[in-house]
Amino acid sequence: MGRTVWFLTGNIGKVREATHHLLPLGYEVKQLIVPAGSIVEPQADSLTEVAMAKIEQAVPFLEHPNDLLMVEDAGLFIDSLDGFPGVYAAYALTTLGCPGMLRLLDHLGSQDPVQSANLRRASFQAVAVMWMNGEVFIGNGMCPGWIANEITEGEGFGFDPIFVPSDLDEENMPLPPGEYGILSTHGSTFGGISLEEKQKFSHRTRALEDLLRQLPSA
Repeated sequence: MGRTVWFLTGNIGKVREATHHLLPLGYEVKQLIVPAGSIVEPQADSLTEVAMAKIEQAVPFLEHPNDLLMVEDAGLFIDSLDGFPGVYAAYALTTLGCPGMLRLLDHLGSQDPVQSANLRRASFQAVAVMWMNGEVFIGNGMCPGWIANEITEGEGFGFDPIFVPSDLDEENMPLPPGEYGILSTHGSTFGGISLEEKQKFSHRTRALEDLLRQLPSA
């Protein structure tokens, strides 16, 4: 059995996804559960700062010195709102929700179609951080797209029901807005497609893959 990676997350689905990527490299992934109130999320300007703060607070909870620790953080960044909600996406979701975010963007609306489209440009961004023997590895991932005009109910969570990802080219890379690619949701939001299809665009998957390229085999 390889080394153990403790994943600090309350989402068991993320643990399964990490296992899918890390097990072939010889790492066993387990969910790290800490006492309530043990991890305080800082008021920071970047996802990396937030993730690093969580790593520092969670390291003392590792059972063995050779174990690894992983933290992932993600946020929705809207260009016309100077990146808001960004690292505060979870707070914005509970206070504004998807309806409130749409009303906020409608308030900034323009009669010019091009300008109106630019106002809705956004991206989901994620960072995956791994602590290994005191050394830290950081992976980044981004999924560009735009905010839809209405909510789409489905399998998505968070701001998925209002986010439409950009098309992807032959190399699975995002294309500029308005360009058609090999892979497309055809204007559907993350909330309107299957979770399997969403993974092809996922910022979280890209961040994890970026992290894995830096890690040695266990």
